[in-house]
Amino acid sequence: DVTEEKAHDACLGLLMLTDFTDKEPPYEPITFYLSTYGGSADEMFSIYDMMCLTKTKCEIHTIGLGKVMSAGTLLLAAGTKGKRKIGRHCRVMIHSVAAGSAGELHDIENEISSIKHIQELYINALSKETHMTKRTIQKLLDRKVNVYLTAEEALEYGIADEIIN
Repeated sequence: DVTEEKAHDACLGLLMLTDFTDKEPPYEPITFYLSTYGGSADEMFSIYDMMCLTKTKCEIHTIGLGKVMSAGTLLLAAGTKGKRKIGRHCRVMIHSVAAGSAGELHDIENEISSIKHIQELYINALSKETHMTKRTIQKLLDRKVNVYLTAEEALEYGIADEIIN
């Protein structure tokens, strides 16, 4: 799962592989294996931002195996274009940002505004990393259910570039 602790470890690992190595650029490609049910949108964005920074120095090869869902979908798509692979039987899932809140009305309204902002950030990032337009992504999210994609559909949408057996 994409948790605060795992996001910290992933970001630190990416940083160490590019900033504290004795080698001179260009650096060897980094392979990022993903099999996740997803997790926190905030932690997803911390890893995504670090991946974007890292890609300025070296390639990131992403490989989705088993299941790549929710927050993991953006991370799979965020690999270096042409270097994003997916297992033939991998399930990919996209859905709207999930959240919950309780409290006074003005606090809940504030949370809703923040969640809408995170959703817009997610749509923008996924659109940037795939063949999907913002409109296409919004249509998928408007189904109001978890949208499951096959490996072939992930290729069609530009989430991955190659199916591996």
